[in-house]
Amino acid sequence: QVQLVESGGGSVQPGGSLRLTCAAIGRPFRFGSVGWWRQAPGKQRELVALIRGTGSAEYADSARGRFTISFDNAENTVNLQMDSLRPEDTAVYYCQERSGPGWGTIYWGQGTQVTVSS
Repeated sequence: QVQLVESGGGSVQPGGSLRLTCAAIGRPFRFGSVGWWRQAPGKQRELVALIRGTGSAEYADSARGRFTISFDNAENTVNLQMDSLRPEDTAVYYCQERSGPGWGTIYWGQGTQVTVSS
């Protein structure tokens, strides 16, 4: 059963921008936290940014100052605005929701490809 769906990936030149969207299907987000992760070929999946129900956010060092995570309550989406993109940002980006006791209930989206290349 699909719980989360990502969109907004694509190809962009270095220095460009993309906005990724994660939508919860048929229900509101369950905070815990909702995070954006990415996985490049041959590398482990890594956390890029997360947002909690309080609205507080955390960023990986590589994303801080360039990426912004936000929750749109009206649209029921968690968005990742990515600016000043670099070739090393190329990866499949995944949305993750953590909720429940100890935040042990985890859902992943199917991922969306981001390619930064000239």
